[in-house]
Amino acid sequence: MHCSGRLLYNNPIPPKPLPPPSASASPPIFRRDIVSSSLLLLVAAPTPLRAETVNINNAPASTSLCPNPDPTKQAFLDISIDGEPVGRIIIGLYADAVPAGSARFIRLVSGAAGVSYRRKEFVKIMPNYVQHGGLRSYGVDAEMARKTGGNMGADDLVREWERQSERCGGLTKNVGESVSIIVRDPSKPPPKTKLVARKGKLEIDEEEMGKDPNGTEFVISTRDSPELDESALVVGRVVEGMDVVERIGRVKTVQENTTSPYFRVAKLIGDKRAVVAERGFNRPYSKVVVTNCGLIG
Repeated sequence: MHCSGRLLYNNPIPPKPLPPPSASASPPIFRRDIVSSSLLLLVAAPTPLRAETVNINNAPASTSLCPNPDPTKQAFLDISIDGEPVGRIIIGLYADAVPAGSARFIRLVSGAAGVSYRRKEFVKIMPNYVQHGGLRSYGVDAEMARKTGGNMGADDLVREWERQSERCGGLTKNVGESVSIIVRDPSKPPPKTKLVARKGKLEIDEEEMGKDPNGTEFVISTRDSPELDESALVVGRVVEGMDVVERIGRVKTVQENTTSPYFRVAKLIGDKRAVVAERGFNRPYSKVVVTNCGLIG
């Protein structure tokens, strides 16, 4: 049977009907509806919408800083790096608020203790501070201090550090530009007990581990250094010459190697070579020396 194209066009196949929508199905969302909703929010908002950008890398500086008093006396340190003079640091001391710590620093910077910081070196350079090695507790330094009645201990400084900690109430004390004397070692292990024979009897005695600071080492903070709050007594701040301190902070140092498996094993078994190596971490390759020092006025 012959079928023409006209017959096919006049009798098309009816489309398959769509299933009725269920009662639980939600209506489709079109881009037009989203745009309309956004415009409605902009019109109905009581206050204009603002976009806020949070930069986690540049977080605002902490405001929980302990306020320091006004300095009442001044001292100076002339600095050289590998024999080249780089400038003078002028330090304002809190002689009224921190009398014991300021008196210790004044005696050492002026030479009244029989010895001084002159020709002594900076021994550690950290990201937040630089540390001066102070005087030795043995040899010529200790002998000269004994002859002049100079005190090389830190007991009175520790008591003043405790009062300063109470006054600050947990706030950061070692802020940028602060000058502090190291008075205690927070990492010092507790004393060990041992049996000692005395006069034919066994007695329990305590063996101190490590040595306490002698109250002559000092640090200058290049920025806020809360890690120093448990060991250093703030005695003043830099009032001039912070550029010299920052130049000291840029001196190349011996890099830490605490992640080395050899160092970890040596440290674990108490190898003295690990202790010696650890003392050398962050030491400057260049000689950073106080060439002259004293009081101003």
